[in-house]
Amino acid sequence: MLADAAGPTTTLVAMSIASQEAQQQLDRIVALGYPDVADMSAAAFRALARPLIEALEHCDLGANILLVPTRELVSPESLIARTSINRMAGFTTMPPRDIASFLPQDGFEPPEGPFYLVVDPHTGTCYVNREPDVARKLIDSDERLPLTLEEGLAIATQHPDWLMIKNGFNLLGSRSADGRVPSIWMSQNAPRLGAVWPNSRHTWLGAAYCQSRRGISLFR
Repeated sequence: MLADAAGPTTTLVAMSIASQEAQQQLDRIVALGYPDVADMSAAAFRALARPLIEALEHCDLGANILLVPTRELVSPESLIARTSINRMAGFTTMPPRDIASFLPQDGFEPPEGPFYLVVDPHTGTCYVNREPDVARKLIDSDERLPLTLEEGLAIATQHPDWLMIKNGFNLLGSRSADGRVPSIWMSQNAPRLGAVWPNSRHTWLGAAYCQSRRGISLFR
């Protein structure tokens, strides 16, 4: 299937729309140096994603998916700097230890495996200017799932234009011990990773969500 284990996969006619999209996203994060963050070769990094991408060939979810590496594979502290908009690199003013403190909340833990999929991600425009705690209740009532820090970074990496044409977003699936939730928005013409308090309100921040998460075990 792979023409070169360290390079992009050759697209085959048999590949579904979803598998092609996941492969393109994998190519992007490899080009951005994710294997270096994971302290492994590009070939080894690609091999970890291969079972999930191959599973997608038989279960087409369409193109509206995100390929997300878990924090056990790549720590989120180093990822915002690998995003960019118009060559303006993403940034944060939070220390790495602070970023690492944002953990998935009960019920929003990622599926097992080094990679998993987020299905139908959205920046949560309909929840703009809502306090995080209020938005969380609305998301629950709408039968949606709030995104985690890792998933928000995946949006900023794969779809940075969403920050400009849609909105910045809170990531209510993650929270620190002091109650803050991580957020990503445009600042100084670049993606910025920050945090907000659960009772704060911002006109430029929605609450990002998805419909489901899928790991390799869910395709078997």
